[in-house]
Amino acid sequence: MGDPALSRRGFLAASAAAGLGMTALSGCGGDSDGGSSGTTTIEWWNISTTQPTKNVWAGLAKKFEAENPKVKIKIVQLENDAYKAKMTALTASGKLPDIFHTWGGGVLRQQVDAGLVEDLTDRTKPWADGLLPVAKQPYLLDEKVYGIPFDIGMIGFWYNKALFEQAGVSAPPTTWSGFLDAVRKLKAAGVTPLALAGKEAWTGMYYWAYLAMRTAGVDALRKADEDKDFTGAGFVQAGQHLKDLVALKPFQKGFLGAAYSSPTGQAASVGNAKAAMELMGQWAPVVEADAGKGLGDDLGFFPFPAVEGGKGTITEVFGGGGGHALRKGAPQEAVDFLKFFASQATDLQLVKKTGVLPVVPAVESAVTDPNTQAVQKQLKAATGFQLYLDQAYAPAVGQEVNDSVAALIAGSKSPEQVAESVTKAAKEEQ
Repeated sequence: MGDPALSRRGFLAASAAAGLGMTALSGCGGDSDGGSSGTTTIEWWNISTTQPTKNVWAGLAKKFEAENPKVKIKIVQLENDAYKAKMTALTASGKLPDIFHTWGGGVLRQQVDAGLVEDLTDRTKPWADGLLPVAKQPYLLDEKVYGIPFDIGMIGFWYNKALFEQAGVSAPPTTWSGFLDAVRKLKAAGVTPLALAGKEAWTGMYYWAYLAMRTAGVDALRKADEDKDFTGAGFVQAGQHLKDLVALKPFQKGFLGAAYSSPTGQAASVGNAKAAMELMGQWAPVVEADAGKGLGDDLGFFPFPAVEGGKGTITEVFGGGGGHALRKGAPQEAVDFLKFFASQATDLQLVKKTGVLPVVPAVESAVTDPNTQAVQKQLKAATGFQLYLDQAYAPAVGQEVNDSVAALIAGSKSPEQVAESVTKAAKEEQ
C-alpha cells in the first residue's frame, strides 16, 4: 500500500482536517505494565454503544477480569464516526490502544504499514485456525494475521412487512426497477419508503457501493482501486441510479441532519414504523430495538436487488464483520483477551444476546432468529464478496467515497463528479 511514511503523513493530514489535536489523545496504549500493584491494565476501544451489546461486552470484560485477577480491562466506547476520526488521529500520532476495533482492509493495511499493529499469526494460531475462514479474510494481509473476527455479515434491506402490505407491495423486489416501483407504491400509500442517516456519510455509501457492484460487477471495484480509476461507465451509472432514487424523495423528513442510532435517527425511524426500509448490516434489528421499539415479527430482510443489464448479480454481497487488532508490542494479556472473546462460550453468548453471526463453526446451530438465518443463508450462497469501501480502500479514498456520495444524495454533486472525485483521491494516495 505504498511508503509507510506517506501513509503516516496521510493520516496526519486527515486528523488535522478533522480538527483532532494530539493533545486530546492520551492514555492510549503503553499503559499496560506490572506496576506496584502487579495489575496489567488493557485498554480496549470498541464501537458497541447501543444496547444490549454495550452491557454484554462490559459483562464479558468483567468475566475476563474475574478469571484473570491481575488484569484490568479499561473500555473506551465510541460511536462509529467518532471512532474512525479518533483512530485516524491516533494512527498519525503513532500510538494505538492495546486492543481496538477493526474492519480490516485498507485502513488496517495502512496501520500495519506504519508499523503500529501486532502480527498475531504465531501468537493466535493454536486457536484462531478454527474460526470461519470467510470471517478471518479481512484481517489477513500478506498471509499474516493482524486481527481476530467476532462477527461477519452483510448489508441488505431491512423492511416492515406490515407497511409493505399496506402499500400493496406483495413481495420484496429483486430488481432495481422493481425496487423503485415499490418506493413509488409506498409513497402513494402515505408511507415513508426509506430511512437514512444523512448526517453520517457512511450510510449513503452503501447505496452507491451496491449499485456499483450491480452495474460494474464486484471485480470492477477491486480493479478500480488497483488502477486508481473510478471513472468507468459502471461507476457513473451507479451514481445515476442513486440519483434516480433520490429524485423520488424516498427518505424521511430531515434525513440530511439525521444520525444513525439516535432516538430520532435512521434506526429509530424503522424501529418505530415511521419508515418502511433501511439499507443496513446484520446489526440493524438490535439497533432498531434500542433506538426505537423494534418491529418483532413484522421485520424482514432481503438482499440488494439486481440492476437490469448490469454485470453484477444479486448473489454478490457487500459487507464485512467486526474484529479486534492489537497495537505493536501489546502484552500477552491482550492476546489472552482475544482468545477469550473468540471462544465458543463467548461466541454463543454474543449470538444469543446481541444477534451477531457466529465466527466459531460449532455455534452456527445457535442461530434461531429467522432474519439472522436469512442473512446467514445469503452469505453462504454468495458468489462474490466486497468489504465496506471506506475500509477496503486507503482511508483518504474511502472517506472521499463517503463524502462524495453524501454530496450526490444532497444534490450538490453529479454522478460524474463523484467518480472524478474518488479517482482524484485514489491518484493522490499513490
